[in-house]
Amino acid sequence: MSDVPATPSLIAQTASPAPHVRGYWGNVWNRLKYDQVTLFFLILIIAIILSAVFAPWLAPFDPNKSSMAARLKPVMFKSFYLGTDEQGRDILSRLIWGGRTSLVMGISPVFLATVIGGFFGVFAGYAGGKLNTAIMRTMDVFFAFPSVLLAVAISGSLGSGLVNQMITLTIVLIPPICRVAETATSQVRTMDFIDAARASGAGTMSILFRHVLVNVMSPVMVYSSTLVSASILLASGLSFLGLGVSPPTPDWGLMLSTLRQSIYVQPLVCALPGVAILITSIAFNLVSDGLRQAMDVKA
Repeated sequence: MSDVPATPSLIAQTASPAPHVRGYWGNVWNRLKYDQVTLFFLILIIAIILSAVFAPWLAPFDPNKSSMAARLKPVMFKSFYLGTDEQGRDILSRLIWGGRTSLVMGISPVFLATVIGGFFGVFAGYAGGKLNTAIMRTMDVFFAFPSVLLAVAISGSLGSGLVNQMITLTIVLIPPICRVAETATSQVRTMDFIDAARASGAGTMSILFRHVLVNVMSPVMVYSSTLVSASILLASGLSFLGLGVSPPTPDWGLMLSTLRQSIYVQPLVCALPGVAILITSIAFNLVSDGLRQAMDVKA
């Protein structure tokens, strides 16, 4: 009795399909897509960003066009759906245009601080020794001052303006990001796969970019996302104090500053820029918290 060889079709029918194994980012997205709160506020942030990008087409009026005859009108007054300010400018148009400035001041300094602070933190954590001490003690000097006080001091010395405000916020945000990057790097550099990479003859730059940076990027990115709302609040505070952008540039903090004198005339209209700051800050905080939980994938 001879053995009958299995035909290819029979092998194809009996062979079980290979299981699909998700990667790290696949697991992150799998967790994130079931977090309804995070997804809702992520959609809200996308809507705010899109409204700022398409402000020339969405704003019903010129944000800088004033009219003394239409000053301090209430909500839903004729075609001014959110009222007007002390110079008769449309609040809705200025809120849409002001989102551009507030988002730029919230995202750009965080991005620059992540690049600069992450570089110094990874370098200090991997090098260790005296170099680590020199870099981190320098960062501790900035930690000696509250962030708001430090921002006011730097902005006061540099002067008002969009560029100076961005430089101020970047300097304020570098130390905390540097500390997070240094802590994560100090933990990673003692692991076995780093020793194995050294034993295999890998150079310092190769180890930093292929092994250390990949493992440090996740906690640094998550922490940086939490600083966007803080950057928006700091930028708005500087504009409120007159240390940010110059009038008549639409900005939520500057709008609060100019409208505060009219709070007893139109309190609801005067509160709208603050509501925009509050909603945007809460949205970024909740999205960053959801992102942190989603990226905390153990397996």
